[in-house]
Amino acid sequence: MQMIRNFFQPTEFTGKHMLFAMVAFFGVIITVNLVMARFAVTTWSGLVVPNTYVASQQFNGKAAEARAIAALGYEIELAPETDGLTIVLTDSQGNAARADQMVAVVRRPVGTHQDREMVLVQTSPGVYHADGELAEGQWIATVTATRNGETLYKRAQRFQVRADGSLRP
Repeated sequence: MQMIRNFFQPTEFTGKHMLFAMVAFFGVIITVNLVMARFAVTTWSGLVVPNTYVASQQFNGKAAEARAIAALGYEIELAPETDGLTIVLTDSQGNAARADQMVAVVRRPVGTHQDREMVLVQTSPGVYHADGELAEGQWIATVTATRNGETLYKRAQRFQVRADGSLRP
């Protein structure tokens, strides 16, 4: 019982205790700030558009264009593979569709070092393929299909690639 009573007895708080408390407190604060600053600098740049004013002035026109393209009813199916990207283009009735040009701008959701443009070539009716490895992880493909100068399809689609190059559902 005496030992328990001695444990809860107040002890002298010295200058060494205060120094230790201050160093520990500010050490934790500075360490957390340095770690967060490093993460902020080495990850996403934060740049979405180069000029937000110009982007805001173009928004209504781009929204109307996107609605007109969506009304055409064309759809795609992405199939990433170890040797490239295959896209199947179908019209509003589900039939294979033809495009004069099919381009996919593939990028990572964060960072720009692996971003690239892939020009797809028609391999069979409605099926287009581009060579180029897609590394494992998350990707966003902005696919644009045109025929006779008219945009048939333009939309971004997010997908994930497994280590073996196949699409993760």
